[in-house]
Formats: sequence, structure tokens, C-alpha cells
Amino acid sequence: MNAIVKWVACAAIVATVGCQGKDTTPNANPIEKRIKIGFLVKQPEEPWFQNEWKFAQQAADKYGFDLVKIGATDGEKVLSAIDNLAAQGAQGFVICTPDVRLGPAIVAKANGAKLKVYSVDDQFTGADGQFMDVPYMGISAREIGGQVGQALYDEFKRRNWTIDETAACCVTFDELHTAKERTEGAIAALTAAGFPAAKILETPEKTTDTEGSFNAASTLLTQHPEVKRWLVFSMNDEGVMGAVRAMEGRGFNADTVAGVGIGGSTCKVEFEKATPSGFYATCLISPLRHGFETSESMYKWIKDGVVPAKDIRTKGYIITRENYKKVMADQGLDE
Repeated sequence: MNAIVKWVACAAIVATVGCQGKDTTPNANPIEKRIKIGFLVKQPEEPWFQNEWKFAQQAADKYGFDLVKIGATDGEKVLSAIDNLAAQGAQGFVICTPDVRLGPAIVAKANGAKLKVYSVDDQFTGADGQFMDVPYMGISAREIGGQVGQALYDEFKRRNWTIDETAACCVTFDELHTAKERTEGAIAALTAAGFPAAKILETPEKTTDTEGSFNAASTLLTQHPEVKRWLVFSMNDEGVMGAVRAMEGRGFNADTVAGVGIGGSTCKVEFEKATPSGFYATCLISPLRHGFETSESMYKWIKDGVVPAKDIRTKGYIITRENYKKVMADQGLDE
């Protein structure tokens, strides 16, 4: 009996060892963890950010990672979103911050949660006011402003307007670096082309939406009733549309106003009107690269350790009622 018991015990030991040797070594065949990436935007209701999310999702579908889309409209929501991503097991996030001065807090929070950070659209600034050493994709703001200024001057000349009756309305938002770069670029191009600097009238807006620009332009119109024809530019499409609406309320129309925006997300409303408005053109900036490429780069950073370029600037395309459908289709914006 003892011999039989010993034989059974030995057999059990052999079987157990055999099973362990076969497939129970820790991490012998680990299941690869699915990559999860956050994409935080400051104004989730805006078409620009909706399109960034759309193209980021295309990257997620192509590479097979999970994309978490979060609207983070203030500092508290940004920090809470980072905690949320960490709790979900994300490994990194792309963010357009609601305030560039949040950069140090965002980076510190991300580092504490071992999350990689890629900034898009608005570049982080440190406590010293200098740009932070964080991967970034934005637009070539001054160059795009220059395209706007040149387009305005070309239209001024094409219409044969006289300088005596014409002024340029510049709706500014200098608190945001990229906004200041855009309007300054437009001013530089206008003056370089020969438009008098004294006829470029700046008016600050309190908010970067249509209402903020409407109010800013209304003040300027009251101050300068002598102007008969207006060129209009700002940091975005909304800045130009607000000014155009204010001018329409004072009796101006497409024959006496030529506005060129920046963005392209909301201009279709103007271009599709049966009767043209004073919103003549815009410099389309493509959310395709800002959404797809940042997400793609974040994925490769996490998966393969390929650190994204520190500073990428994308270009713009001048579009009007005549060519916007083709250009937008080329940029994946024809839906």
C-alpha cells in the first residue's frame, strides 16, 4: 500500500511540474495591453475641435488604439480629466489647453500619473512666460496672418477702392500668443504691400467668438463714421464674422466690406448664402493633421518609443466661395 501511495504522490508531483513547465510561468505569453490615448479640447462644441476629434478617431481606427475624447473647458476640468485618464489606464494624451499658463500644472500632473503629453493648437508657457519643452503642433501663425494680409490687399486693389475712403478693422486678442501672431502677421503683410499703417485700426475683443468681435467692431464703427469701406481681419473666422455682422447693422454690405478669416470651420455658412456677405474669404487651417498626426505620433511614442518632433507648424489655404468645396474636400472636410 505504501508503495502505491508513494507512486501516486510522485505521479501527482510530476503532473504538476509538467503543467507548470508547460504554461504557467508568469508572463510566458502575456496579453498585450491595448493602448489608450486621451484627446482633450478646450471648446468641444466648436467645429474645429469636433473635426480634430474626427481625425483623431481615424488614427485610432487605423492603428487599433482606444481614443478617449474629453471636453476640458477650464483648469479644474483639465486636471480632473488627467486623473480620469490615469484611472482608465491611459498612457498619454493630446491636449488643446483652455489656458496656456496651465502648462506647468498639466505637465506635473501628467508626470505624476506617468502619462505622456502632446500639446496641440495652443502652446504651453512656463512661469517665466517662455514656451515649455513639450511636443507641440500648431499653425504657422505669423505666416498664415501674412496670407490673410496679402489676400486683403489683393482684394482692395481688385475692387479699386481708394485709400481715402477705406480702413482696415483688426479685431485683436493679444492675450493669446497665437492670436497676436496672426493679427501681427496680417498687419505686416498689409503694410509691406503698401497699405498705410495709420489706416489699420485695432479694436480688442474680450472673447474670441462672434459676440466678442461684434462688440469690439461696434465700438470701432462708432469711433470712425467717416470710413466708407472696410477690410476686416482677426484671429479666426468668428472674429471676422462678428465684425461683418456689426457692419451690416450699420448699412455696410458685400460691396463695401471685405473680410478674410482664419480657420475655415465655420465659413461654410457664409459661402453657402445665396447672397454674398462681407465675409469674402478665409485661410483654412486643417484639423486633419492636428487631429490625426498628433494622435498617430502619441501612439508611436507609447508603442515604439518614438518621441514626436518638438515643434511642428502647419500651413493654411486661402479659400473663397469659388474654391472652398474643392479645397475642403481635399482636406477631408467635405462632410
